[in-house]
Amino acid sequence: MSPLLTNLLLLALGVGALYFGAEWLVRGASRLASALGVSPIVVGLTVVSLGTSAPELVVSLLAALDGNPDLAMGNVLGSNLANIGLILGLTALINPLEVAGRVVVREIPIMLFVTLLLFPLAWDGTLDRADGAILSILLVLYLLFINKAAGTEVPEVRNDFAELAHEAARPDRRRWLVDMALITAGISGLVLGGTAIVQAAEYLARAAGIPDMVVGLTVVALGTSLPELATSVVAALRREADIAVGNIIGSNIFNIGAILGITSLVQPIRVADGVLGKELLAVLLLSLAVWPISGMAHRIRRLEGGLLLAAYMGLGLWLFQF
Repeated sequence: MSPLLTNLLLLALGVGALYFGAEWLVRGASRLASALGVSPIVVGLTVVSLGTSAPELVVSLLAALDGNPDLAMGNVLGSNLANIGLILGLTALINPLEVAGRVVVREIPIMLFVTLLLFPLAWDGTLDRADGAILSILLVLYLLFINKAAGTEVPEVRNDFAELAHEAARPDRRRWLVDMALITAGISGLVLGGTAIVQAAEYLARAAGIPDMVVGLTVVALGTSLPELATSVVAALRREADIAVGNIIGSNIFNIGAILGITSLVQPIRVADGVLGKELLAVLLLSLAVWPISGMAHRIRRLEGGLLLAAYMGLGLWLFQF
């Protein structure tokens, strides 16, 4: 088998390992947290949200440790672009999305704030450990805020985890062992999948002469976003996509606060020239577009979904003129 086919296969296997690793980690950690008496709402807003961002975190962290900061930064920025333009746009085209009021007045402004904050933090060309500490502290404050404000305003989260909470109400030694095994398998899958994706992406970038930032924005970002894309599309087809917007906006907040924050705490990230004026600017512009679209009727209709998808493709053509 040629090196090209080998690395394409490695990339595909890596995406699969990331998907199942995140799924197992979320399920095991959710049930274990519920068994320890943690509220289902708190589990949904913390354990699950962090777990679904685990693929991007592992890939970015491994890329930065491997001396490839462009791949790490491209992964985060590309994931945020894909979340809004591709996933929200495509999902709304399939079935118009209801937007909760709290998303318009709370989550979207917070997403815009953390996105804007990256400009001064990265202005010197590096996200160092002090910058990582700022982003991580903001993430912790955000988690505390949404958990305190949760109350009964997100019954869908309670419903999603009612079954897990019911199972956890009758804890036994065997169930705990199964949950710990799921967590261990999930972490192993994330590490193995992330390593495979980083190695394959670096080879493909060298073989095709494509900048690492572009590979991170496209192949790696789409690979780590596939679980969210598949989940959102299936939910839209089943007409169950009422909380998709909040989940996507929350994911973008986690991508910046958790992934860039934790990664730069472990290994400072060099920010390539032009990122602030192109890639990060593109993320900000697309993020800004969501606010009026979501706020006008608290609904993202098919036309607006098509506009988001077109904007995503247009920004992609602009970014990839390397």
